[in-house]
Amino acid sequence: MIVRDVMNWNVVTVSSDTPTMEARRIMDAHKILRMPVVDKGKLVGMVTKERIARTGPSSATSLSVWEINYLLAKMTVKEIMTKDVVTVSPDNTVEEAVAMAQAKGVGALPVIEDHKLVGIVTTNDFFYKILNPMLGIGRPGTRVIVEKASNPKGLQDVAEALKKQGSKLIVLHQGAPFENQDEHLILQLDTNDISTFTKELAAKGYKSQIQAR
Repeated sequence: MIVRDVMNWNVVTVSSDTPTMEARRIMDAHKILRMPVVDKGKLVGMVTKERIARTGPSSATSLSVWEINYLLAKMTVKEIMTKDVVTVSPDNTVEEAVAMAQAKGVGALPVIEDHKLVGIVTTNDFFYKILNPMLGIGRPGTRVIVEKASNPKGLQDVAEALKKQGSKLIVLHQGAPFENQDEHLILQLDTNDISTFTKELAAKGYKSQIQAR
């Protein structure tokens, strides 16, 4: 899977001369936490709600409310934006994008193609469009953890049990092991009645844990 498969194509942007309070109102209206800053078609920075909040006056300030509002009204995005923006190409793999975001400690990556901003991909996109489907989050059915089945023989035995069960497989992935324990297989089937499946697994010597979704 590549970035263009999960990124947002309709990007809300501001120019660097936008007042910070106007940028905040735009983010509130669109329910977003960050925006790319674009001048004359070129990405020049990134502004976030957090950075705007940090520019507010200290509680110990001696300025009057009028003076505070005056200063905030004059402050522009250019004065607080992050200029060193981490970007990706729409043809980068999702794995590359996730690794880059983690390494740089950022929650969003503007997507650049032919020197132009064409989209943005965020950590929420990774969760909702990739991780949730992979884990079967939000889909009905039954989740089964098959202990010590993450090996070639285990996969074959599970496949045979699935064939006899006759239900649709929604999710199949390997679970991270606890310390000094073998890795498990985690499956989600599209039914609440998986008695045939678990009976076949038990006959083959596998223990399983069942979690209704």
